[in-house]
Amino acid sequence: MVFEIIISNLEKNNLILLKMKNLNILLFLLLIVSISTFGQQKKITVEDIYRGTFRTEGLDELRSMKNGKQYTVLNVDRSTKATTVDAYDYKTLSKTKTIVSSADLNGVTSFSSYEFTSDETKLILATQIEPIYRHSSLGIFYVYDLLSKSLIKISDQKIQEPTISPNGKEVAYVANNNIYIFNLESKETEKITNDGEKNKIINGVTDWVYEEEFAFVRSFDWNADGSKIAFLKFDETDVPEFSMDIYGTELYPKPYVFKYPKAGENNAVVTLHMYDVKKEELSKVALGDAYYIPRIKWMNNKNHLSVQTLNRHQNHLRLLDVNVATNSVSLLLEEKDKAYIDITDNLTFLAGDSFIWTSEKDGWNHIYLYDQDGSLVNQITKGNWEVTRYYGYDQNEDRVYYQSTENGSINRGVYSIDSSGGTKKILAAESGTNAADFSSDFTYFINTYSSATTPYKYTLHKALSGKKVKNIKDNENLLKTLQAYETSKKEFSTISINGNELNMYMIKPKNFDTAKKYPLLLYQYSGPGSQNVANRWGSGNDYWHQMLASEGYIVACVDGRGTGFKGSDFKKVTYLNLVKYETEDQIAVGKKLSELAYVDENRTGIWGWSFGGDMATNCILKGNDVFEAAIAVAPVTSWRFYDTIYTERFMRTPAENPNGYDDNSPFNYPELLKGKFLLVHGSADDNVHVQNSMRMIEALIQANKQFDWAIYPDKNHGIYGGNTRIQLYNKMTNFIKTNL
Repeated sequence: MVFEIIISNLEKNNLILLKMKNLNILLFLLLIVSISTFGQQKKITVEDIYRGTFRTEGLDELRSMKNGKQYTVLNVDRSTKATTVDAYDYKTLSKTKTIVSSADLNGVTSFSSYEFTSDETKLILATQIEPIYRHSSLGIFYVYDLLSKSLIKISDQKIQEPTISPNGKEVAYVANNNIYIFNLESKETEKITNDGEKNKIINGVTDWVYEEEFAFVRSFDWNADGSKIAFLKFDETDVPEFSMDIYGTELYPKPYVFKYPKAGENNAVVTLHMYDVKKEELSKVALGDAYYIPRIKWMNNKNHLSVQTLNRHQNHLRLLDVNVATNSVSLLLEEKDKAYIDITDNLTFLAGDSFIWTSEKDGWNHIYLYDQDGSLVNQITKGNWEVTRYYGYDQNEDRVYYQSTENGSINRGVYSIDSSGGTKKILAAESGTNAADFSSDFTYFINTYSSATTPYKYTLHKALSGKKVKNIKDNENLLKTLQAYETSKKEFSTISINGNELNMYMIKPKNFDTAKKYPLLLYQYSGPGSQNVANRWGSGNDYWHQMLASEGYIVACVDGRGTGFKGSDFKKVTYLNLVKYETEDQIAVGKKLSELAYVDENRTGIWGWSFGGDMATNCILKGNDVFEAAIAVAPVTSWRFYDTIYTERFMRTPAENPNGYDDNSPFNYPELLKGKFLLVHGSADDNVHVQNSMRMIEALIQANKQFDWAIYPDKNHGIYGGNTRIQLYNKMTNFIKTNL
């Protein structure tokens, strides 16, 4: 019995020792796992991207005040939801005052934007904004008087483009296609046009195609003393209508009908008109054979209006001087091009109405100085690089300020130069993207800098020297957030394709191993003058590409022929053959990259949106021996379906260039599909109509080809709203994981 007890105790002790040993091993393993888990980075998810995890901070609605000493910013108090316009001192960056707060306004809980009058005694505040198309919107607007602290509602109905007269006494705006003037003192409203009618006559704002392709909405303007209003009238009577069903939540869907001129069809007839405010008289200005009127702008002289006109081919531009005192029109300058001419907002009138103008006429976009009669004084900038933004001219110091690609086509720098083209100064040209916002007197500028590795940083600089004065704001918190996530470097390089050195970036998996083979996904846009390979902070797509890289994919992007910032010849080589050379370049890129030792040549895909969707569709068809999978979102599948201004700029009309349209229309060769294909479109896309995808779908069905597709009800070209982007990008992710 004693022996049995001793044996039993020994067994218990051994068992206890064994348990303790196992417990130590378990604790050790748990420690290893916890250390590994703590040090392991998370993978980016689609939910992270589209629920704001990586949102950047900025300076919203930045305005320089006329004194040149202060700037204003729109701020939102997230706790109270109050909106404020706050003034800051350039020199100290400290807040000097709150100009207006929605908390102090009766009936206005918040506002989304603001505009000062020319004398900065009043503000227009925008509320209840309702988008119409890409740039246009309706809203309820108020005028806030800074002196009396009074708030005046301009109209009880939603209106467009309210603009205060130079004397600060009247507001012109558009409602229901007519122009009105609201008197701030008498509170009376005068209707100055009466023929406005939906889908027929538009006064003072642009039609769909002008808004989309010439990128402006307000087509009226006060002259220097507020005695005249110049405006454009659009007669859409003969423009064909396009109809979309809006499904909504009611028992029956509702048709949405609007005027949309497809390539080769009738455009609106656009005419220039003048309204004499004192006499209350309307008159029409004869401009001869003007087909398009893409810009009007008053000069400093109250009697002179500048008008830009284009022919239908958009290769003959005229700048006209309309003298309203003598009712005469004279030619200031004209340009012609064998392909097309782009419209910009760079026209600037100096004292005496000499003017600055930008042009590609020497093969690169540069700045030119003309006298008031339109005679060339000199070309201010020169070189094999592009001016990408014109900021303004300081006549006191004789300095022209601009942004350009002088530090490389994927970078942007800020520079100044005198009007003779001498004494150039580098103001901000760190590798990456620099963009400036100058004080009104050109004493300071706020530089916005970003690169592929640095989110937006805002710094204050002296304009004359470029010397940094202070840091304003950065996104260090975002960088700290990103440290917890697995990301890879965006590697920039060039690739030789079809006789051109093309800009490229590549994102590889973090633990990239040259001994392994990885699937390759190309991202594409390639629209004329565009740029995707740029050294700047990324967008939602860049985060998604990082997510795919963390799943073992190589993501690459190449800007081929037809893209921008490498000279007009490189950009315009695709003229009359839109998508042809761009597709050839991407197929060649896919083939060349697939030959790399670390790329699985049997797992090459491509995706794109809009123009890029057209590219992806053409590549999976014409490059069916290169690409195994493609995603096309909201693609153009026939340029016959797209609008006049954009399409004819690059293709002329279908009657003039039928082969250019049809030889590159993918629904004409659906039988070429071999790989996996996902086609996505929004049913309420007013820009690239769902008709494009429906024709492609039907062509593939009749060719007996299997493919995946998705239509997003009532979604426009952006396909967003609620959880839409999350669902869409998860769908695309699953498609890639399954098929590539």
